[in-house]
Formats: sequence, C-alpha cells, structure tokens
Amino acid sequence: MPHFGFGASAMKLGEALDIANRVPEEGVAPKAISLVCGFTPLHLLTYLRAYGRLRFPESGISADVGLFGDLQGNLQRAAETSVGEIALVLEWSDLDPRLGIREGASWNNQTQLDILSEIEHGFNRLWQTLHVANRKSLIVVVPPTLPLPPLSHTPGLQASRFELRLTSLLSSFLQKISEEPGIRVLHSARLDELSAPGTRLDIKMALASGFPYTLSHADLLARLIIDLAYPVAPKKGLITDLDDTVWKGILGEVGVHGVKWDLAGHSRPHGVYQKMLAALADNGVLIGVASKNELELVTEAFQRADILLSAPAVFPIEASWGTKSSSIGRILQAWNIGPEAVVFVDDSLMELAEVQSLYPEMTCLRFPVNDAAGIWQLLHTLRDLFGKPRLGQEDRYRAASLKTANILRTSSESTSPDFVTRLEGTVIFDYSKALSDTRALELINKTNQFNLNGRRLTAGEWAAHLQRPDSFLATVSYEDKFGPLGKIAVVTGIHNNSTLEITSWVMSCRAFSRYIEHHTLDRLFEQFEVDELQFAFSATERNGPLQEFLTGISGALAAAPVRVTRHGFSEKGRVLPHTVIENGSNRAQITDLLHESLS
Repeated sequence: MPHFGFGASAMKLGEALDIANRVPEEGVAPKAISLVCGFTPLHLLTYLRAYGRLRFPESGISADVGLFGDLQGNLQRAAETSVGEIALVLEWSDLDPRLGIREGASWNNQTQLDILSEIEHGFNRLWQTLHVANRKSLIVVVPPTLPLPPLSHTPGLQASRFELRLTSLLSSFLQKISEEPGIRVLHSARLDELSAPGTRLDIKMALASGFPYTLSHADLLARLIIDLAYPVAPKKGLITDLDDTVWKGILGEVGVHGVKWDLAGHSRPHGVYQKMLAALADNGVLIGVASKNELELVTEAFQRADILLSAPAVFPIEASWGTKSSSIGRILQAWNIGPEAVVFVDDSLMELAEVQSLYPEMTCLRFPVNDAAGIWQLLHTLRDLFGKPRLGQEDRYRAASLKTANILRTSSESTSPDFVTRLEGTVIFDYSKALSDTRALELINKTNQFNLNGRRLTAGEWAAHLQRPDSFLATVSYEDKFGPLGKIAVVTGIHNNSTLEITSWVMSCRAFSRYIEHHTLDRLFEQFEVDELQFAFSATERNGPLQEFLTGISGALAAAPVRVTRHGFSEKGRVLPHTVIENGSNRAQITDLLHESLS
C-alpha cells in the first residue's frame, strides 16, 4: 500500500467525485474522521473521501465537518463527539479573520499587535482542546499552508518582526502538541517539496465561496492527511549489498583497507548511507547483509575503526558466492518475517531483478552510484519506508532479541519446558487500558504469524474499543537471562459475564517457543475469573503458528468462535515455566519487580 503523498500524480476532481461516491460493501462500516477547519471544506472534503476510499476499498471513510468560520468551536465539538480520527487543518485566516482577504478590518500597526495577542490566546485554547481530544482520538494537525497577506511595512524580501513573531508562536504551539502521543503534525518542509507555495492559494475561489485552495493543493493535502491518519505499516528490515553500496570498491580486489567511504576517497555518499543504516538500526530496524564476498574479509572490514555502521548493528551477514536471493532467503528465515516487510538495496540492476523475481512483494531499491543527488533521495525514501510516529523500548531491543530468538529456534531442545525453564524468564501482565501506550495497537497492526484473525484497527477504532466499559486489554512483556524483549503480546476483547470474547490476540515472532501463550491464557482465566475463552479466529495465509497453538489447546479449529474452557486448558495446556508479575498501571513498580526477580 503506497504513501499517497509521495510520487503520486494528482487526481482530477471528477475522478475524485466518482471514487468518493462509490457505495461501500454491505455490512462494512466506513472509517470515521472529523475534518476540522474554519473555511468551507468543499473540494478538500471530496478529495479526502476519495483517498479514504482508496485506502479502504471495502468501506471508505465518513467525514464530518463543522461550521464555517468557527475553528475553535468545530474542534471542541469534534473532541466531544468524535469516535474516529480528527484532521485539524489550520490557516492563518481561520486563527484570526484579519489575516485573510475576506475580512474588512484594517491592517494598521495597532491591529497587528492585537492580532498577535489573539493568535497567542487562540493557540492556547487549541492546545487545551487537543490535549483532551487526544485521550480518545488520533489527531492530524496541518499547520498553515497559505501565505500571510502583505500587511507589514517591510519590503517583501525582508521578514518583519510581526511575521517572525507569528512564526515563533506557531512553532512553539506545534512543538508542544507534537509531544502528545496521538498527535501527528504534517511536516511543512516536505509539503513545500511537493507543493510549490506560490501555487496553493485560489483567491477567486476564496472570495466567492470561502474555499481557499487550488485543486492541486487540495488534492495533495487530502492525500497527506490520509497517509498520516491511516498510516501504512512501516517496513521492518533492510538487506543491503556491500561492494559499491555500503562502501566504494570491490572488497575482494582492493582489500579491507582499500574500500572507501570518506571525502578523501571521493566516496562520501557511501559514508552517508552507512550513517543512515546505523540510524535505522538504532531506531529498531533490522539491518542484514547479502553480499557476494568472502565472509572473513567482510568480518574484517566491519572491524575497521572508521566504519560508521558497526558490526553489532548488523544481523545476519550472508557473504557467499551464491545468488543474492538465496542469501536473502536465509536472512528472512533468521528474522522470521515476510518479504513484504523488507527493503533490499543494491547497486546492480541485475541483482535487484534477480531478487525481485523471487520476492515480488519486496521493495527493491538501487543504490545511486556516482549520483550525489540520488543518495539524498534514497535517504528520504528510506525515512518514508521505515518511519514510525514514536519509538518505544521494544525498538531498541529488537535486533538483540532476534539474535537470541534465532539461537533458540535452531537449538535441538529449545521447545522443551525444561530448556525454557532454564531461561529464567519473567512474564509481566499489564491490564490498564491506556491510550497513551501505542505499543499495543502497533503490535495488532503489524503482527502476522501469531495473529488471531489478521484484523487491523485504526487509532480511532482502537480508542472507541478501549473506552467501552466491558472491554479488556492485556499487554504482555517478557525478559529472561538473554535480555528484555519488552511488550511482545496483546490480547483484547469483551468481558461478557463468565466469558471473555477475544477479538484480537497477537504475539511477536521474537517470543515464539517460550510458552508465553500458555501463561497468557492461564492469566486471563485467573484475572477475569471466567470459565470460558471465545476466540474470534479466522485463518489467514500467515497465521499458521496461532492455528497450531489453538488446535493443540482446543482440539480442533472450527468456525469462530473457537472455545477453550478453564477445565480443558488445565488438562491440555498448562505449561508454565516462567515467573509471573501482574500489575494494572504502576509501570515503575513492574520494572523494579522485574529486575529484582532477575538479579
């Protein structure tokens, strides 16, 4: 699923109308979004609905709008009533009408001082409302995209104190709201790359109807809003070639000290690429190597003191003379993820074609040799493919924990309860329903193999679910003598008297073969004092591990719901080798108890 905003051509208004008016599939509810602005939404609303339908072909989106000229009130009403996402589109004239061309007030110096005061108070009111709304909705904020009117005394080439003060107020406001876990601010610099600032304002339309945008700008804003409100799952891993990619030169020909990545060697783009890979690894992206080389030479090259991509950041390194696709197959097996979640970078078009032919779902990118502008574009592309709104502890643990998981998976006795007991593991269960912790939703939306039914949820749907008084959430963390894995499993659903109706259950592949799933069911029975668990199971192409576990526990997989009774689980599935810690909300206490139990 592509990012609409990057590399996509503009959509004509007639095409947008046709797409937006498609009838949703029967029984499929549209995703809900509130479009909050002070101007007439008009064509922006049409494009938003069109791109919403392209993002969700079965359902599309339903978009609520507010009243003309009432930005603050529209946001307040959305905060009180919204059951989905909120898109707040700001323009200077909606923050203060005197900054537009429809208002008849003067632009004298005293008016400018009053405008500054009003804007500052307005941002404070918006912040207070956003802070409340963020408790139940994901919010996309679009900063002003249109120019200020030429109301200052300075010539146009010189920024006035008034304009700089407005910019400062806006910057402080955006920085403050960006700290909220559920608020995503559109990057103005990226917008400038995609939409020339001088082509955005339609003065004739603004005066006639109150809609200020050209069609091309409305089209782009709608695409970007959909990308931010309903983001594509980020890629998980990057596999890279080495020769003329990570470094300049052929390692087998010039030797370990002959490959270059610095200014002196006219090879700095390779060093910049190394810096990007190191930053991605630090953010939890898996970095692997597939190279036609001698493993000893590659290992020695990664020990050079000046290399910017350190050896511990790379796992695994596949260096051999076989095909790149064979090496990539072994890396995917070590990572235990699918090719659709991986990016492959190589300088050779032939190697890229060979890999793409065997893994058509994989994103294959050419490293731009002798193209300084191309490396800059590659860095932006990688940011878009791997970027995520926030980083958690789990991102720092990922590479190290996968190395451990690979060791355990290849061990002949790794599935025996005695072996798992010797891991000295601790499982932590947290039953709080905190929207500020985004890890649970992230796991639901990216996990494939141990996934109850493959359902994905928007942030608005997730918030609505957690606000139900009869909903429950169990988030599972794990640590053993090899180190912490962080939050690796999520179970959620409805507590219905003596039954838990489980609608989502996912677990990271890093936690396989450690009997954490057995502990999870045991705790659900005990914590909620129920006699039966009902699983909304659906088979997918990828959830074989979950199917295998449920079959062993329930005896057979029939149509949903799959039922497991407390008595049946005690007879078939009670393999519990770990220490258990339970807490509803005190995370500091959990951390202290965890480290005490492992010390």
